[in-house]
Amino acid sequence: MSIFNDTKIAFQEKSTDQLRKAYWMFKAIEHPTLTNIGIKALNFTIHNRFPIVEGIVRNTLFEQFAGGETREKSLQVVQQLYKHHIGSIFDYAIEGKEDEATFDLTCEEIKHNINFAEGNPAIPFVVFKPTGFGRMGIYEEIQSGSELTTSEKSEWARVVNRYESVCRLAYEKGVVIMIDAEETWIQTAVDDLVNEMMSKFNRERAIVWNTVQMYRTGRMEYLADDLQKATEGNYFLGYKFVRGAYMEKERERAAQFNYPDPIQPDKQSTDDNFNAAIDFVMKNTDRVSAFFGTHNEKSTELVMDRMRDKSLPNDYEKIHFGQLYGMSDNITYYLGENKYNATKYLPYGPVRDVVPYLTRRAQENTSVAGQTGRELALISKELERRKRSYN
Repeated sequence: MSIFNDTKIAFQEKSTDQLRKAYWMFKAIEHPTLTNIGIKALNFTIHNRFPIVEGIVRNTLFEQFAGGETREKSLQVVQQLYKHHIGSIFDYAIEGKEDEATFDLTCEEIKHNINFAEGNPAIPFVVFKPTGFGRMGIYEEIQSGSELTTSEKSEWARVVNRYESVCRLAYEKGVVIMIDAEETWIQTAVDDLVNEMMSKFNRERAIVWNTVQMYRTGRMEYLADDLQKATEGNYFLGYKFVRGAYMEKERERAAQFNYPDPIQPDKQSTDDNFNAAIDFVMKNTDRVSAFFGTHNEKSTELVMDRMRDKSLPNDYEKIHFGQLYGMSDNITYYLGENKYNATKYLPYGPVRDVVPYLTRRAQENTSVAGQTGRELALISKELERRKRSYN
């Protein structure tokens, strides 16, 4: 029996009405085909500014998966979570825009988040997405080794400068900055740039953290290579470990361009790879800090077991856990209750602009085996428990 099955703890901050609404929302996204049709319709109506649809989104997907429209409006959620020893990671969830003005705006927003997080234990990390700082196409050019035009060289210099300015501010303020992962065909360019930032700013401790997707092949070799470079260069490493989010897209592109599939052949291989990363961290805590971003109960408990094996305290500063806001509260609240370093990814932004993020989350829910069913089962269990207690 899972240790993460206490729904009274998991949903202690949710009213019965909120749970019923969440139940019907997860029910609505349970079927992939219907979800994909609904997402296309939703993106169309939001793009064409249908106010009634925006209102519906605000009261369903947005309420479930986002903290608020601004960082300040999300503070109520931050404070509510921190009462339960759960930190928040502000995630400026604007996606799908590729102009320099938006990249500059996003960079400034991340800097505001760093200043906001300084000295605040309720906000232990700040995060940004690489394609929030530059076009996917320019990362592709860099990764492929293509000769850049003069304008492309200037464009890439601006991308590097955004990374540099944000990482430097994080270093000066003592705030950990995590960089999210992207698709394989630009990830090496991201990794190289993040490693450059690590070598500059991780001299005393891990301030800049990269994200490693363990559903990919070759990631353990990548980690070993990183560790060798960091040891030789005398700097620290920080990683967020996830399974991954672009499997279908990755497989399709590999088939289209006839190169080896970069994704593990099956779920068991991915799970084994993720667990290997846990062991890698535990063997190298002198130099490596880790954030395990997972909704998998078995992986979460395995990290806890490995910590116990090494006699590490539950709140050991180099080991963190994280789940998305609105999902897997049974895991997060259990960890918080037992004083582990638990966190929620807390997206924020204007409802209209956050819709691409929200619909991506809905699609991921349907593609992760059993995730929506688990959410529904937990909510049903808690509703039934409350019904019995009322009677």
